[in-house]
Amino acid sequence: MKTVIDQKRIDELFARGTVTDIFPSKELLVKKLLAGEKIRIYYGLDPTHTAIHLGHAKNLIFLEELRQLGNEVIVLFGDFTAQIGDPTDKSATRKSLTVDDIAKNMSDWLRQISPIIDFKDKTNPAQIRHNSEWLGKLSFADILSLASNFTVQQLIERDMFQKRLKEGAPIHLHEFMYPLVQGYDSAAMDVDAELCGTDQIFNALAGRTLMKKLKDKEKFVIALNLVANPVTGQLMSKSNGTGVFIDQSANDLFGSLMALPDPMLDPLFVNCTRIPMTEKDSVMSQGPRLAKALIAKDIVKRFHGEDAAVSAEQAFEATFAKGGVPDDVLEISLADGKVTGASLAEALIRAGIVPSKTEWRRLVTDGAVRTEKDEKITDPAFVPASGTVLKIGKRRFVKIV
Repeated sequence: MKTVIDQKRIDELFARGTVTDIFPSKELLVKKLLAGEKIRIYYGLDPTHTAIHLGHAKNLIFLEELRQLGNEVIVLFGDFTAQIGDPTDKSATRKSLTVDDIAKNMSDWLRQISPIIDFKDKTNPAQIRHNSEWLGKLSFADILSLASNFTVQQLIERDMFQKRLKEGAPIHLHEFMYPLVQGYDSAAMDVDAELCGTDQIFNALAGRTLMKKLKDKEKFVIALNLVANPVTGQLMSKSNGTGVFIDQSANDLFGSLMALPDPMLDPLFVNCTRIPMTEKDSVMSQGPRLAKALIAKDIVKRFHGEDAAVSAEQAFEATFAKGGVPDDVLEISLADGKVTGASLAEALIRAGIVPSKTEWRRLVTDGAVRTEKDEKITDPAFVPASGTVLKIGKRRFVKIV
């Protein structure tokens, strides 16, 4: 089946700066797309967290753009591989999840990503697959046969394994097998290409190896960059719980983006918006705050629509930029049955406002806790009067009732 050829759109997609590597080459892939050949391409996610952050969402946005060009795209939920856990560069093995945890996460993720990828298009909808469909059926003989396609030397080259070896940290056998298992996804779905983050290139190339050996077929690997602070190097991460997660209301998502440090402006513009690159200099020249607002509005619009994005910007201006208090401020009671006799810190912890007493003391010490009248709180044992509104950090408000 032929696709609609749109050379300008294809060129813009691959020149934006999101793509870092293409195997075996960008030239071959673009040639195939410009020839009008429909390719089957997938992006896989292990549902190991309750929410998806923008780092994953921007990959799905890229996948949706390939679908709109007429290609067959698959969102693969790694419900089987999530039980194994892709190894990290940390010394500890990733915590295993239960089947129920994974099922709940998948349901939540599908709801979260539906605004950015079209599963209901009448002619070419995005597909959903689960790798338990094939991995759960493999026998031990099948696994041994797959393993025969790799050497220990090949697998041990993975950078995170090398890091653990240098640190004397353990590498468990199930982690060692993960690239092989994920690589088999490509062969099971008989794909033409895989979309992945740069942290998944090793696994994607394992799939390329299996495609060649099992299907005698070349598989393209399109690696996209990771959304990271260019100054600190901190990544958006499911396992670390860091980054901007998309399971937020329009107002909260806008506020989360505005709260990001200024060095995030460039990676957010390039990866998470589709404001034309020709307008980048113009946007950035307006200064960090205005540039961040334009970027935040474009991102919120993609998830919640134009009207919600406009309202979120107005709410942010009214509440945070002008020192106001949000209408839906969270209320907590120090006399509530669950927190009778509790200190303010304990009540805030129960309400999920702060994670610990240590963090509460740090916030007070740093001068990050104020009343709505902008009075700084200096005593961690402060007992507020009923009706007091506290501003904690840049965006957290709580009213004592």
